[in-house]
Amino acid sequence: MPNYRMDRVSEDIMRELTAILRTVKDPRVAGSLLSIVRVDVTRDLSYATVYISSMSGIEAAREAVKGLKSAAGYMRRELGYALSLRHTPELRFVADDSIEYSAGIAATINRIKKEEIDP
Repeated sequence: MPNYRMDRVSEDIMRELTAILRTVKDPRVAGSLLSIVRVDVTRDLSYATVYISSMSGIEAAREAVKGLKSAAGYMRRELGYALSLRHTPELRFVADDSIEYSAGIAATINRIKKEEIDP
C-alpha cells in the first residue's frame, strides 16, 4: 500500500476520533482538556495507535487513556460508521506529554525574551 494512502487514512482517523472524543461520557475523559497528537496506522490497517496529550499534564493524560481504553469499542464502532474502510482498525491509546513539553518550551522562551528586555 502506498505511503500517501497510509498518511491519508491516519489523518482521516485523527479527524473522526477528535469528533468522537467529544461524545465520550466517561468522566476520566470528559473532565480533562484532551488533544489527539497523532495517529499511527499499521500497514495492514489492523491497528491504530492514538497518541493523547492533555493540557493538565501527563498524569491527566494517563488517566484519560484508562477511560479511552474502556470506551475503545464504542469509538471503534463510531469510527467504522464515519469512515468507509473495509476493516476498522483496533484502537490503542498512548499517553503523550508533547503539549506539556511545548508549553514549557514556550514559557522558557518568553522568560528569556523578558530577561533580554529587562536586564
